[in-house]
Amino acid sequence: MKLGFVSAILADQNLDEVLGFAAAEGFSCVELMCWPLGKAERRYAGVTHIDVAELNDGQVAEIKNKVVERGLSISGLGYYPNPLCSDRDEAQVYIEHLGKVIDACAKLGVNVMNTFIGRDPAKSIDDNWPRFLEVWKPLVSRAEDKGVRIGIENCPMYFSSDEWPSGKNLAISPAVWRRMFEDIPSDSLGLNYDPSHLLWQQMDYLKPIKEFSEKLFHIHAKDARVDVEALNEVGILATPLEYHTPKLPGLGDVDWGSFLSVLGQAGYTGPVCVEVEDRPYERTLAGRQGALRQSARFLRNFMTEELVD
Repeated sequence: MKLGFVSAILADQNLDEVLGFAAAEGFSCVELMCWPLGKAERRYAGVTHIDVAELNDGQVAEIKNKVVERGLSISGLGYYPNPLCSDRDEAQVYIEHLGKVIDACAKLGVNVMNTFIGRDPAKSIDDNWPRFLEVWKPLVSRAEDKGVRIGIENCPMYFSSDEWPSGKNLAISPAVWRRMFEDIPSDSLGLNYDPSHLLWQQMDYLKPIKEFSEKLFHIHAKDARVDVEALNEVGILATPLEYHTPKLPGLGDVDWGSFLSVLGQAGYTGPVCVEVEDRPYERTLAGRQGALRQSARFLRNFMTEELVD
């Protein structure tokens, strides 16, 4: 396994600074954000460490050199919009940029693009399904042609009232994953697996690892703390942030020793990237960098040098 981090938390640093920090702190890889230039409304979105819209051969060579010179690798290119949103014009913008990120992966020699399936939160899973197939069959085909794998993160994207009632990402559970992979049977479609999202949904985050071992393209290392008293007060149908809090690895309820052990036993050798979404650490750049250091120090307790490299 290779220990890395998701670059979204270093939004105010450029690519050189992100890579320099990663190398100085002994990380092996970085998932680099590739949102279109400009601000986004959602927290952790709108971060552009590689602008894929106008990526030419000279820029590709320069990025590759910067990564290699620092002894790093790019674990994946990340872009997490909602390509199934109800506004078709808005969705088309997302779909077209997803295609550009896939193409950028091929140019840079990066074999994984990480993203969301998306979802119209006003519709059921069944009612979203035809649109899922319409959007994702061509994108997966494009990825196949380019030799790129798509890692779908299992985050429900249901945290606040504007994502009510069912969130903005379909890929929330093993039942949905099976259906996805049955309806689009491709070696280029898999998961960017984050155990914290299963935990706060009151689900087993270890059991799916064996069944979906061949579909684990990328791992996000984020923790979550479930406030049992709050959950007992508001119930699981409440807005999820009413009863759980995203945390750094080791500060929540995920058993990281068990998780990484089961992951290794399943044959996973890919990237494990820290995703910082822990508000107390996010007030300053020093705090965000400190969060990455603290997370790496904790996770290395369960990842030997042989596994890290």
